[in-house]
Amino acid sequence: MRSGGPAVLTTADGAPVEVRRSSRRTRTVAAFWEDGTAVVAIPARFTPAQETEWVRRMLAKLQRQGERRSAAGRKRPASDAALAAHAAHLSAQYLGGRSTPASVRWVSNQNSRWGSATPAEGTIRISDKLKPMPQWVIDYVLLHELAHLLVAGHNAAFWKLLEAYPETQRAKAFLEGVSFASARGLASGRGAGDDQAGDLPEPEGWPGDAD
Repeated sequence: MRSGGPAVLTTADGAPVEVRRSSRRTRTVAAFWEDGTAVVAIPARFTPAQETEWVRRMLAKLQRQGERRSAAGRKRPASDAALAAHAAHLSAQYLGGRSTPASVRWVSNQNSRWGSATPAEGTIRISDKLKPMPQWVIDYVLLHELAHLLVAGHNAAFWKLLEAYPETQRAKAFLEGVSFASARGLASGRGAGDDQAGDLPEPEGWPGDAD
């Protein structure tokens, strides 16, 4: 949803800007690149003056961080080292750098989970079945597991940590759709999965359904 601000907003280098208001977002503001557009996500309650100020701040932050990467052009974290580096970047951007995993790696034996974390060891494992999925989905799973290093369960404090990421609800819906198709033989089948603490299951017990 575009805000009621100026008809055309652009960054300093001419990229389009979209302001998204969300009733779910109450106190946090986020900015990210999506298909070459700078998206600023703000609470629906913001006044026009607050919107103008926060859009200015967040666009300046994007420029400083040099994060202009379209979804199509973004280099995917193919190796474990790249995945760990990307997780550190996401932790800094959305969790204030508070989640510092000892290791983050791709695994091929998590047939029933998209990701899992062991808070006591600070380790995160991400299913390699995510590799062909959109980057914003991979980022959500990474952030979900990073948040589990701070809060083990799916309680209110846990979901509070994920409020800053603007694609949380969209990514959850995407993965639920994939799980639905998989469970009915429309995609790859499911098998026994890793039963570590702080896991992100597919699809039973999906976070938010029965917390």
